[in-house]
Amino acid sequence: MTIKAMLTGAAMALTMAIPAMAEELKFANFTPPFHTINASVIEKLNADLTAATGGALTVRGYHGGELGAGPVEQYVRVVQGVADIGWGLPGYTSSQFEKTMIAELPDAIPLDKPGYEALWAAFDQISGEFPGTKALALWTSEPNIFIMKDHDIRTPADLKGLKVRVAGATAAEVAEALGATPVQMPINQVYNALQTGLIDGVITGASTLSDFKLDEVANSYTLGANLGRLVFYTVMTGSKYDSLPDDQKAALDSVSGAALSKSAEDAWNATANAALEAARASGDNTVIDLSADEIKAFSDAVSSVTGSYVAKVGGDAALAAMRGN
Repeated sequence: MTIKAMLTGAAMALTMAIPAMAEELKFANFTPPFHTINASVIEKLNADLTAATGGALTVRGYHGGELGAGPVEQYVRVVQGVADIGWGLPGYTSSQFEKTMIAELPDAIPLDKPGYEALWAAFDQISGEFPGTKALALWTSEPNIFIMKDHDIRTPADLKGLKVRVAGATAAEVAEALGATPVQMPINQVYNALQTGLIDGVITGASTLSDFKLDEVANSYTLGANLGRLVFYTVMTGSKYDSLPDDQKAALDSVSGAALSKSAEDAWNATANAALEAARASGDNTVIDLSADEIKAFSDAVSSVTGSYVAKVGGDAALAAMRGN
């Protein structure tokens, strides 16, 4: 066989190995590529979907807001097709996700219950809050804690008059019930706000200590109170999903949903645990583990917020489903 014939044969074999209709889905990520979302959702979805479709359908992450900056607009970008897939927080547009936001309320979900299980259990109740998209993953962060700069929080009274960043309107009500002044801003603005004294602290998960470098500007952490969690979604443009061949839809369905959600939530928890271990090991941080009585004081202070919110949005069924009742 001549060299020309060998090269021609190799080229034909390579061409045959490449799926004729290979397609790449664009995944919008408003955070840097080192963020927890990348490995636990974007890269996992790409690997699993590539394997399930024999390379016919892949996923590529566009990081750092390459498809549009700002976490608030991510859902709209997916609906409009700027990105095929995107992730975000319902809390940034909480009026759209009234029942979904129940998962963020204090004591709504027991601390030992996986948040993604609660959300999928309630999906029949909340699915209408995701118009124009196909939900690929729903999960929660690790439980919220107090992340403060120069303020130690042991009782609700310690928060009186302090400016605390919150992610949305529901969290703002929680902060107010605790005596704090809520300040709403995207998480990627918190570092500078803490550093400059614009805010005194934030109610959020410990994963932000590493994902957004908050460990560099905060120095006091309070753990134990069930202050709720942050909810996250990964959604796909509905029309894009509908346009896929049936076999690719089935493949996408098989690698998304609860399995992808668990990957995300497990990664958030792992990141949070590692960040807290580092915070405890550091010599310049205060880490406060609340006692049972101290935890009850926080629960009592915010109980009316949870009850009134659920009643307002007609969310009794959603809450019951989340709790497994």
